[in-house]
Amino acid sequence: MAFIIFLIPCFVISTDIAFSCQNTDDFVSASSPGDIVIGGLFAVHSEMLHPEENPIKPVIQNCAGFEIHIFLQTLAMIHAIEMINNSTLLSGVSLGYEIYDTCAEVTKAMASALRFLGKFNSSEDVVEFKCNYSDYNPRVKAVAGASYSEVSMAVSRLLALQLIPQVSPSSSAEILSDKIRFPSFFRTIPSDFHQTRAMAHLISESGWNWVGVIATDDDNGRFALESFGIQAMANNVCIAFKEMLPAYLSDNTFHTKVDHAIEKIVKETRVNVIVVFMRQFHVFKLFKKAIERNVNKVWIASDNWSSSVRISTIPNIKQLGIIVGFGFKSGDISIFQDFLRNLHEKPTTNNKFLHEYIMLLSVCAHLEYHDFQTCISDQSQDDLFRSGENKHQIWRADFLTANIEPGFIHSTILAVYAIAHAIKGQCKDRNCKDPNAFAPWELLEELKNVTVIDDDKEIKFDSNGDMNTSYDVLLWKEIDGHMKITTMAEYDTKNGDFIFEDEEKKQEFLDLKKVQSTCSQHCRPGQMKKITESPHTCCYECVYCPENHYSNQTDMDYCYRCSNKTYWAPVNSTTCYKKTIHFLAWTDWFAIFLLLLSAFGVVLVLSIGVVFTKNLNTPVVKASGGLTVCYIILFSHFLIFLSTIFFLDEPTEFKCKTRQALFGISFSLCVSCILIKSLKILLAFSFDPKLQNFLKCMYKPIPTVVICTGIQVVICTFWLLFRAPFVKQNFSIPRAIILECNEGSIVAFGIMLGYIAALAFICFIFAFKGRKLPENYNEAKFITFGMLIYFIAWIVFIPVYATTFGIYLPAVEIIVVLISNYGILCCTFLPKCYIIIYKQETNTKSAFLKMIYTYSSKSASSVAVSQISLDSKSSSSRATISDSCKSQKNSVNGNCHFQVQEQRLIRGTVLPKSSARTVARKRISSI
Repeated sequence: MAFIIFLIPCFVISTDIAFSCQNTDDFVSASSPGDIVIGGLFAVHSEMLHPEENPIKPVIQNCAGFEIHIFLQTLAMIHAIEMINNSTLLSGVSLGYEIYDTCAEVTKAMASALRFLGKFNSSEDVVEFKCNYSDYNPRVKAVAGASYSEVSMAVSRLLALQLIPQVSPSSSAEILSDKIRFPSFFRTIPSDFHQTRAMAHLISESGWNWVGVIATDDDNGRFALESFGIQAMANNVCIAFKEMLPAYLSDNTFHTKVDHAIEKIVKETRVNVIVVFMRQFHVFKLFKKAIERNVNKVWIASDNWSSSVRISTIPNIKQLGIIVGFGFKSGDISIFQDFLRNLHEKPTTNNKFLHEYIMLLSVCAHLEYHDFQTCISDQSQDDLFRSGENKHQIWRADFLTANIEPGFIHSTILAVYAIAHAIKGQCKDRNCKDPNAFAPWELLEELKNVTVIDDDKEIKFDSNGDMNTSYDVLLWKEIDGHMKITTMAEYDTKNGDFIFEDEEKKQEFLDLKKVQSTCSQHCRPGQMKKITESPHTCCYECVYCPENHYSNQTDMDYCYRCSNKTYWAPVNSTTCYKKTIHFLAWTDWFAIFLLLLSAFGVVLVLSIGVVFTKNLNTPVVKASGGLTVCYIILFSHFLIFLSTIFFLDEPTEFKCKTRQALFGISFSLCVSCILIKSLKILLAFSFDPKLQNFLKCMYKPIPTVVICTGIQVVICTFWLLFRAPFVKQNFSIPRAIILECNEGSIVAFGIMLGYIAALAFICFIFAFKGRKLPENYNEAKFITFGMLIYFIAWIVFIPVYATTFGIYLPAVEIIVVLISNYGILCCTFLPKCYIIIYKQETNTKSAFLKMIYTYSSKSASSVAVSQISLDSKSSSSRATISDSCKSQKNSVNGNCHFQVQEQRLIRGTVLPKSSARTVARKRISSI
């Protein structure tokens, strides 16, 4: 092996065996005559040698590095042409070929293209300069090739001068789809756009987002890298590093760059997936270095080397890890395999490729398979010349068959057949035996519309000149100790989907996920990415989703907000939960307590009603306004207790509207009746004539109650008509929805309560004035206490209600309603019930008359004393008259009469006992 390596830089080409370019005919590597000639451009050698002499001269140099898989493509072209000539496709018109070796160099490819442009049957290879090439007839009508995109770009620009169709079986650069820059270029494969999209899709599906890329530093590598970068970004895949290797093996920096790339791969420990856009001979050198450094990664292979048998037979290739690639869709190539088995019978006179291959077989025949492969690739043509004379020709049919890359062979045959079908279209009405029957540009137009049958499917070129066939997703597997290239799936370029033949293949695809290649750990559901200071979006921190947000997938960029207010989510949630609906239910202990208080109030009201009914004719009941007034007041208390029910359980529109209106009207009715009682008591026991006259005008029981209650009815009616209360969902508690009644209009609610407060205040004033009534008939004092309880309860209610929220907000109002209702009820009726039940001796007519008589006597004496006091202060003359009256004791029936000049008669009255009784009777009758 050391000897072989030593011979590589000593590649010297000698005479006819070395195939040196002594004249232009020697430049052709394989040819066959025909009525119509097709050109071929293939990089059968991997590099062109560069002389060390200085200065460099413009001489086409010789090549080194025999590439078996490209040699097989030339044989596929020859085989396809022979098949066409032996068929009826062109009906008597034969195809010829001229195949040239580009040596993977643009310079040599351009030289070949210039020869194609030479005039047909010209004695000299001269390209005529013309302004119009419409009638120009070049050496070839079409060209198949070239092998690499960079070469195709240069050649296509040159062929476009005469619009000679160029159909490539392997140049996949996306830029070649541009028909403005490359109008005559076609290809029988998809563009790199589909390949890079498929790669990014595979990487994304496998859960990888942190990858490295290695590409050749040429047009093809740069365009592929750019296209992959766009597709990677679209699939949320980040490129950790990019390494560019020299496009030509003759570059002095090649091995240094390879070493640097390997160091980068080893250093980036989190990068476990490497995408490789390189030619086979580049990958071969890279992998040998990687095996030496024990690199183990997932390698994503481009179509250039994904099916390379040469690379798959590198010793210890399995140490590199997993190799997944994308290859061109293959068809049935069994006939081509038969062609290879009989290839040794073919003459080598016009096929220098075949001649060289046979010589290589002879030189390397003693080696094992891999060494044999390496020997063929590395052997110099000088060695072939020296050893060829002493060796017998040896043929190994299995070697060529083993090195077939089906995708490239199929696309090459397809390219030839596409050209042949286009020629058939031109030869329908023409004699194609005549070389001048049609021009290349006419064939170009025909080629745009040609349809080829492949595996019973019709395929044609699209508007970009591409045949968008599918890709085979290839997986390199070790079987029986040998690395085999198997088809794992098919990638549909139209739909962007992976198609699996069976579950086993699908499982192989899913197993790729076991490899981790991410910049950051995957964010679990319930988390989201938080971008760090890294320029790459794939490098992030995982943070929990905040409250009311969730994520249900891995590696989400943001958390979803729970769709509406009826759902909630805790921190680090993977889903939204429906909020529970809360309200003050019947089953709540506090609601039960309030219901019991209301029920007790109802029982108390009914009990008082029974007591008052049984003692209907007693003075206490009569003094309370009679049974009718008591029933009305008790009924209003009953309704108030009943209204608390509407504050409980699930709020409804009916409950919300009913509860406040029922409470407001009932309470207004209650206070209105108590107001009438206050007026009546004050009227009965008032000795002030002016106040009595005022109270007599005010005391209209039925109109007063109707008006006072009616005003509240009007307020509630307007409230319900224009801004009625409604059911509201309160979202103030994060994980629950509180159903509550919105009052609709706070102003209306305030007016309703304010009106009740105004009535209660008037009632309080009147009751306060009558607070010094007889001890056993002190109803005004208790009414005063009841109103005070009402005011205190509702004054406290306002701030508490304003600051309370939640399900117990209705309970606050219930408590206030119960307190005020119990306060007024108890202060109004319990003292009377106490007298009726426990002090029956005071609940008689005689006892009441005695009590009123005593109170009236005290009141009359008080009035007389007050009047005398006022008279004594009026003037000194009045005092003199008074003294005179006392000294003379001139009185009649207790009255003193005084006549004062220019003064009216002043009368001071002292009520006798008989008069007190009369007043008492009047008071009790008024009551």
